[in-house]
Amino acid sequence: MLQILLLGAWIRGTTGKKIRILAVQPSNEDVVFMKELIEAGKVTTVIDKTYPLSEVPEAFGYVGEGDARGKVVITV
Repeated sequence: MLQILLLGAWIRGTTGKKIRILAVQPSNEDVVFMKELIEAGKVTTVIDKTYPLSEVPEAFGYVGEGDARGKVVITV
């Protein structure tokens, strides 16, 4: 978290992207609610791209570009 505070202004200045910190203390009710949504099929995972383990640097580069619109998965 300290890194974000220290580097946030630099990242914004060089990339134009804002970085914010969100700290949430989940409750049991929140976890149960999310579990019910997942079981009902109302929450799904979006996988943008899949890379083999041998292409990890390319995967990091793709994520770093900021174009990923879902999860980037590394397959082993």
